[in-house]
Amino acid sequence: MNAFIRNLLAGIGGVVVGSIVNMALVNVGPSVVPLPEGASVSSMEGLRESMSLFTPANFIFPFLGHALGTLVGAFAAVKLAASDHMKVALGVGVFFLIGGAMMVKMIGGPMWYNMVDLLLAYLPMGFLGGALARRKAS
Repeated sequence: MNAFIRNLLAGIGGVVVGSIVNMALVNVGPSVVPLPEGASVSSMEGLRESMSLFTPANFIFPFLGHALGTLVGAFAAVKLAASDHMKVALGVGVFFLIGGAMMVKMIGGPMWYNMVDLLLAYLPMGFLGGALARRKAS
């Protein structure tokens, strides 16, 4: 198989795996850290309106979902890629960063969380996932 096609498919696979990890953690979060009284997360509008009720603890699982989803997705993509491993890993990170930025624009949230999430959950975790996958291969 052509290296470009394999790398592209590896990136797509990494995004799928990372999305599954992300959604699993985000969905488990309210079971571990209960939502504040009156918070509704069943719709985008309800989530946007509930942001002011959230405590810092309510942001732990969304951050973990974003960070670990990107980390695992980048790791998986590198394991599947034919070449240009770090580019593929960072491509997964960029994909999730764009998604994170779109969510910030649509939902908002506290500035401290948006900054921590956008600066630490995506590109650094994509790089780390790529580095860990390459280290394991050596």
